[in-house]
Amino acid sequence: MLEAEHLSTLGADNYNSTTNRKTAYSTIADPEFSEINQGYLSYSGISDTQLKYGRQRIVLDNHRFIGNVGWRQNEQTFDAFTVVNKSLPGTTLTAGYIHNVNRVFSDQSKLPVATFANVGNAHMKSPILNVSYKGWSAGEVVGYGYLLDYADFATSSTQTWGLRFTGERALANGLKLLYTAEYATQSDYKSNPANYRVDYGFLEGGLGKGVHSLKLGYERLEGNGTKSFQTPLATLHAFNGWADIFLATPATGLEDAYLAAGTALYGVKLAAIYHDYRADQGNARYGSEWDLQATRAIDKNCLVGVKYATYNAKTFAADTDKFWLWAEAKF
Repeated sequence: MLEAEHLSTLGADNYNSTTNRKTAYSTIADPEFSEINQGYLSYSGISDTQLKYGRQRIVLDNHRFIGNVGWRQNEQTFDAFTVVNKSLPGTTLTAGYIHNVNRVFSDQSKLPVATFANVGNAHMKSPILNVSYKGWSAGEVVGYGYLLDYADFATSSTQTWGLRFTGERALANGLKLLYTAEYATQSDYKSNPANYRVDYGFLEGGLGKGVHSLKLGYERLEGNGTKSFQTPLATLHAFNGWADIFLATPATGLEDAYLAAGTALYGVKLAAIYHDYRADQGNARYGSEWDLQATRAIDKNCLVGVKYATYNAKTFAADTDKFWLWAEAKF
């Protein structure tokens, strides 16, 4: 399998792409680039098993810990060896070894290798394990372990172990009860000079009926004032607000309480989310955010969308507004 990507700017690039050195402007992390997105060898000759070696897309669960960052123009992919086995009833076992992450900032990133932020390639020696069981009528149970050992970013090396449960239950008149619970613990790993442990918790409940949904959720990423729970390989745009204020968890942690609603009207899918952000340590109110989105499928291959995020700062970062208008076509 071989897949390439290319991105060019139409018009003036009056923004900080992370590679054009226009740091006085706001960041839009979509630099111009040309690179191999995926290129791997795959083997399925073993019963219920698929092996892959090379540059590949890896998406686990809801993208919270390992994802492809599909929102950005340059997809995040992994140079890795992976094994996916489905021999046991209702069970999917995914194991792998990652030796490089091709991040959204592209191979063109020339920033100094000082922090993990804005680096195009992150070399590592990282085994991963994810086991999913869907044989229980109440929902799916997942256990996972991600041992991230960075070659150039020792302070970012962590081991994360966790459990996730998600499911739904039919109620009356087509109404469904929706529920998710997750817990993980994260600590220093390999050459990380720190000695710490922080926790992660997630609870979400809601109701759904057809195209309509209403969800109430709470996510906690612990912080002790020096170290905090981090998920650098996630599809981060999907979590803690579309304004992307919390791509990295603050040292005092993050508590995100949110209310999300979704529906459809005249073929237009609508979504609205309200976030209240607070510090895990000290409970200072960071700020709040509204996220709004509307998308419409023109046909089975084409879609247009509009999206808006507004962050109101209290004690963290600055007021931020972001607006997107896009179209996509599949061939």
